[in-house]
Amino acid sequence: MLFDKEKTIDNIILLEFKQFQATQNEGGRAECQDDFETFNIMRKSQYLAWDDDLIKSYYNDLLQAESKPWNLVTEKYARMMESTSPDEYRALADKLPRRSAERLNIQEEIIKIRVRQEEEFARQYPNLHDTARPIHTSEDTPWDTSFETYQRGELGTYSDETVNLYRDMIMRMDKNGENLSEKTVANMVKFYGFDSVKSADEYYAQK
Repeated sequence: MLFDKEKTIDNIILLEFKQFQATQNEGGRAECQDDFETFNIMRKSQYLAWDDDLIKSYYNDLLQAESKPWNLVTEKYARMMESTSPDEYRALADKLPRRSAERLNIQEEIIKIRVRQEEEFARQYPNLHDTARPIHTSEDTPWDTSFETYQRGELGTYSDETVNLYRDMIMRMDKNGENLSEKTVANMVKFYGFDSVKSADEYYAQK
């Protein structure tokens, strides 16, 4: 059977949104949990920029999680709390899947490249990036999670196979001068009616 990337992405997003609905927030249900349209655009923009093998592997991660059952979205937010809400994180840490030192090193290798790419994107398109998350973990607050911390939380939920495929993809992109941040945002702005990242940046310069 031929691989249908867009259908697989749609299936991934439906599973993620289902898990998102079941995620309990400390302050009650978040407004974004009722906004499938935005959730769909944000997640699809990311996955359209991924390699096919990475998409397949992550979809399998979600299917495996569903079978246990285990909520990868809840796990992601719990892992981010290590930086944003350390006291609450300590109460949850023992419940999360343990990651080896080797695995954590691979994640940090990826994050180093991704943070640099995000910094490069911010320099090139500053007006558009002003609408995004802060970049660095040092900028985290209990109410505002940085790009770096979000990456760390999300990567922490992936299987070893998915993390290794992600590393292979990001290292290849980096070697070829491709920026995953720009590729992701290029997909996103098209959903909002812009023909390019540059035109979106020019639009936000006037806001």
